[in-house]
Amino acid sequence: MLREYGTLYDAIGGAPVLRRIVETFYPKVQAHPLLGPLFPEDIRPVMEKQFMFLSQFFGGPPLYSEAYGHPMMRARHLPFPITRERADAWLDCMRRALEEVGLAPELRAMMLERLSGPAYHFVNTVEQGEAES
Repeated sequence: MLREYGTLYDAIGGAPVLRRIVETFYPKVQAHPLLGPLFPEDIRPVMEKQFMFLSQFFGGPPLYSEAYGHPMMRARHLPFPITRERADAWLDCMRRALEEVGLAPELRAMMLERLSGPAYHFVNTVEQGEAES
C-alpha cells in the first residue's frame, strides 16, 4: 500500500486526516485516568505539537523540526513519569482514535507499529510492584 503513496503520511491522506486523528485522540487521552493527569488543562498547544511531530514522523513536512529543532522526544518526556502501563494506555487511545477516524486496518496497523517503538522507549518509571520482581 505504501508503494503507491511513498509515505505513511500520504497514504493516510496527509494533513487533514492527521489533524482529525489528533483531534480524536486527545479527548481519549484527557479522559484516561492514567494519562489525563499528565497533560495540561489547555490541551490545544499539545495537540498542535503532536500534529507537527506526527506529520514529520510519518513522512510529511518537517513541521516540528522547523518550529522547535530536533525532536529529542525521549528527553522531552523525561519530566513525566511514563510507565509501561501508561505507554500501553497511550497506544490504546491512539488505536481507538485511528479506528474512529476510519483508517483502513492495514494503515492502522502500520501506524501503531511505528508508534510502539517510541511509546515504549519513553518509559522512564517502574510501576509499583514491578521493582520487587
